Amino acid sequence: MSVCNRYASDDNRSVAEFSTSGQTQGNMSSYVSESGFDSSSDGYNHKRKLDSSIRDQDVAKREQKAVNRSKLLVASFLLLAACATVAATYIYIEQRDRNVFEDEFHSLATEIDIVTRQKTDQLFNALNSFSIGVSSEAKATNQQWPFVSISDWSAKAQSLGELVGVPEATMAFCPVVDPASIDQWLLHTNEDAPVYYQDRIDSAGWNTTAAELMGKTTPFIHYYDLENANKFMLSQETALPIWQVYPSMIEPTSQRTYTNYDLMSVKQFSELFYLTNATLNPTIGFSDMMIEESEVRPLVTSQIMQPVFKTTDTRAEDREMAGLIYLTMEWTTYFENFFTEETDAITLVLRNTCPRYNVLDEHDEQQIVSEEEGVVSYEINGPEATFLGEYDAHSPKYDALELTSILVDPDVDSSAIPSGQCLTKISLHLYPTEKFEESFYTLKRYIYAGVVLAIFVFTSLVFLLYDYFVGKRQRKVMDRIMMQDQIVAHVFPTAIRERLYDGMGKSGNGDGNFIDPLDINDEPDKVSSVAPMADLFPNTTIIFADIVGFTAWSSAREPQQVFTLLETIYAAFDRVAYRHNVFKVETVGDSYVAAAGLPEPMEEHAVAACKFARDCVKKMKEITLKLEVSLGPDTSDLRLRVGIHSGQVTAGVLRGERSRFQLFGDTMNTAARMESTGRPSSIQISQTTADLLKEGGFANMIIPRGQKTLVKGKGEMQTYWLRSSHSKRAKSKDTANRIESTIFEEETAEGSFSSSDDNGAESDLFDMNGVESMNKTERLVEWNVEVLSSLLQQIVTSRGGSRKSIKPLRAVESNIRSGQTILEEFVPIIQLKRPEGDLPNRLQRSNSMEVGDDVKSELRSFLSEIAAMYTDSNPFHNFEHASHVTASVKKLLKRIVNVDTGNGLTQQNANTEVNMVDLAGHSYGITSDPLTQFAVVFSAIIHDADHPGVPNAQLVKEGAPNAELYKNKSVAEQNSVDIAWNLLMKEEYESVRGCIYQTAEELRRFRQLVVNTVMATDIVDKELQALRKKRWETAFSEKVQQATSSGGEESEESEDRKATIVIEHLIQASDVAHTMQHWYIYKSWNEKFFCECYKAYKSGRSDVDPSINWYKGEIGFFDFYVIPLAKKLDDCGVFGVSSHEYLNYATANRDEWKREGEQLVTSFVRRFVEKEKGISRDMISKSLHG
Repeated sequence: MSVCNRYASDDNRSVAEFSTSGQTQGNMSSYVSESGFDSSSDGYNHKRKLDSSIRDQDVAKREQKAVNRSKLLVASFLLLAACATVAATYIYIEQRDRNVFEDEFHSLATEIDIVTRQKTDQLFNALNSFSIGVSSEAKATNQQWPFVSISDWSAKAQSLGELVGVPEATMAFCPVVDPASIDQWLLHTNEDAPVYYQDRIDSAGWNTTAAELMGKTTPFIHYYDLENANKFMLSQETALPIWQVYPSMIEPTSQRTYTNYDLMSVKQFSELFYLTNATLNPTIGFSDMMIEESEVRPLVTSQIMQPVFKTTDTRAEDREMAGLIYLTMEWTTYFENFFTEETDAITLVLRNTCPRYNVLDEHDEQQIVSEEEGVVSYEINGPEATFLGEYDAHSPKYDALELTSILVDPDVDSSAIPSGQCLTKISLHLYPTEKFEESFYTLKRYIYAGVVLAIFVFTSLVFLLYDYFVGKRQRKVMDRIMMQDQIVAHVFPTAIRERLYDGMGKSGNGDGNFIDPLDINDEPDKVSSVAPMADLFPNTTIIFADIVGFTAWSSAREPQQVFTLLETIYAAFDRVAYRHNVFKVETVGDSYVAAAGLPEPMEEHAVAACKFARDCVKKMKEITLKLEVSLGPDTSDLRLRVGIHSGQVTAGVLRGERSRFQLFGDTMNTAARMESTGRPSSIQISQTTADLLKEGGFANMIIPRGQKTLVKGKGEMQTYWLRSSHSKRAKSKDTANRIESTIFEEETAEGSFSSSDDNGAESDLFDMNGVESMNKTERLVEWNVEVLSSLLQQIVTSRGGSRKSIKPLRAVESNIRSGQTILEEFVPIIQLKRPEGDLPNRLQRSNSMEVGDDVKSELRSFLSEIAAMYTDSNPFHNFEHASHVTASVKKLLKRIVNVDTGNGLTQQNANTEVNMVDLAGHSYGITSDPLTQFAVVFSAIIHDADHPGVPNAQLVKEGAPNAELYKNKSVAEQNSVDIAWNLLMKEEYESVRGCIYQTAEELRRFRQLVVNTVMATDIVDKELQALRKKRWETAFSEKVQQATSSGGEESEESEDRKATIVIEHLIQASDVAHTMQHWYIYKSWNEKFFCECYKAYKSGRSDVDPSINWYKGEIGFFDFYVIPLAKKLDDCGVFGVSSHEYLNYATANRDEWKREGEQLVTSFVRRFVEKEKGISRDMISKSLHG
């Protein structure tokens, strides 16, 4: 039936149907719903491994047969050599004795196993029958649960124990009493307990009366407080009272009876009860009991709880447990008296799968002995069973003769077992003993041992040597085959891979000519004997997906971060593709290509492709939101742009170098055009695909694009947008027009990947509600927390993990400033900490010590307050920009220590061999001191806190209070240090400070690093600039560099000067990092900075219109600051490839700005004006409706 005919009666299938219908054929016969995403992932990986392992197994079998034949040949030779002289006689005698021994053991062990399992089955069957009898009696006598008593209890319990072979077992009937029935239980006890007592007195022949026993009975459900003189406590919750017991829980001479004692007060019994109630099946427990008679004697017991139901139908779906039969038996007694006299010296081992309990006596609380599997051993000697101990007592040399069986294995669905509970399974293991074996052997075999010893040793060595070389060869072959097959499995679909293998086999001698194409130049008259593998697939849908903004985003990231993003996203897409039976064709850079309808034809290929694309867009949003915490700012701004087209394609294996399964045809080109002309976070589909969706009844899932799309090579095409399955709004024409006009007709700046989360129209297409609760600022705070906490871990590790109170440093903290301004604290050279001995190498080898959740919590609170200090209305000087600067600092610091696995900013291969002491010298000591690295990153986060959005000169001109306070120098920078430092000094952040510094010297060094680093961001102050230039020339002049390279010793002062300069230039480069990154990043931040300056001008806080000189000013900024700064990063020689990368981007951005800058400034002004008008309209509207 065609798609058209199948849905001809329903042209408007619902949105919900689109989400759940269209289950694909083939491998998707059992469609996995979206709610089972994790299990789908496991199935996806399992299927791939299963497919790729089939051929591996075939090859392995063939190779193993060859190896076995070789081994057989050598073994035959060894056998002939060893059989010379008297070896044959020795082997015959030994083997005969061995066979007799094994046969006899097997026979006896089988008998023990059969008898034991029969007895166990009989025990459980008898308990089940007894349980049914209790239910039947309660129903027949109209007794209401839980107020049920069993008539002739003692006789019935005694008969049951004798029947199943455990006459000494203790049995009890315990009804389940809910809280509402506890008070009524008192009346039931007073009425029915005397009857039960009289029955027990008559059967046991006690010299007492029921009234006397009632006087010793607590009439309500209770338990005993063992720590308070055994005083009883009243049970208030669901109880499991002991009601009727056999044989000896009532002692006439004792001061109390155990009637109404609540088994739920004992941990083991309560756990067994919950397990029994959950599974509605009998359960068994395992415990140790120490019995004090003449001496302490250990016993291993089991407790069985057999549920008693209100109905006699124990298999009824609605059965409800009303009580239980509780039985305690001792295993030593259990194994006695039912084995024959011939069963001598056989080791019996019981294993149970749950923790074992220990009880000092039957009145004490129980303690868990071990969380591991319980093991006990016995020795069977005829009718006697001897307890050996709580361990596996068998000899390992008899492992091969082990006879094992499952003694107790409740037939319970694992999903019925409550979380945290353990369902006991007991297995029986039988082994012979040395005593048993020795009774079957004679001494004749030793007579010939000396004769054959030399021959055996020689032949064995030859065999082992031969086997070693054969095995080595086989392993190499198999490893090679498995690696090749894994590679092929990742390149070709299963069906194509099998055809490839078949084609290789048919090609004759396996010379690979199926993969290698025919060279016409060499053999012009010869036609390939094997035709190309290619097929026409007439009904397919092609999906092209591209990550918008990826190129710009990756320019600011480390390679590891780039691959982390791509691997995470593509792995998620692979799982989505598996769920929808969509075939992944390839990934090219940040583009993902997939197809539905091949290599296995699919009737609803268009529906599957659209569902796949829709889920990928949603998954992209979820992943980027979560990864922003680890990959840093702007990650959540990445968007997926998808294009879909349906039609026929030619697919096959294109022979030649790096052969793979490829698709060709106009459908591929059109799908690519659908993607390239689409919009971020949207799915554009062609008319053909839209028609297929309409035929399938999904017309309401598409929105026509308002204007036709101009497609290269196609002209104008009518295209559609795919609507989200989560939309609950009315799908009217007006809504479609609103979506079209607000989202898709006006494109943002070319290459922009700014977030459109606040756009209501886009949310109509893809509603991400509930994906991530944190807003962008909170995610940035979390990312900064991870960055700083990793560095704090290194600081703590460098001290050996010691942390002491810093309260003695409060006076130093209070007087750290000493009446100076922040700028006056600036020093030309900071004395960094020198590595102590082999400290850098020890840091590399040791694991980082965790700082603790309290420190992370304080750090999160501190950074949240810092984020709040940034002015949200500032387009440029805001917390997002501070995080962008921090990301650049992190990247540059990582490049300094790019081989330092001990550094908190990087994790490299643990096998990398690097002398960290030499590295510390190469980086002027920066790598040897985690406190220095922390201070620089900390400074990047706080350097623009409370920035007013205008330059320092304007603050001085306006006479701002801070300007006078800071003597009209570096006003904003000094204010940022002050407010951030005062916040850090608050009492609630004492734990964070305790990780940063422990001594006054560390506190002063941290303060100095923060002051110098933040002050370095003031690039306008001419005095500071001149000082930095002079220090650079002193530290990195050609003479100094030549002296250092020629092997001259460098003083500590010289190293500290260079380190100070490197840190200052590092923060300066990071502060303008957008100028040295991808063009679109530069363009985005440049517009934000322009808007901030233009806003100041429009508000009267600046006399100069920035739009007049912005174009030329940027060129000058590149020529006289950015490019020289990038060259200095290269000249100082510690940043590796990042210095070249920054310089290349700076030069490229300068050239691009020179070409496009004037037009961009015009667009900056236009968008600013349009935005201001929009804000004004909103304010007027709110006032009118207020």
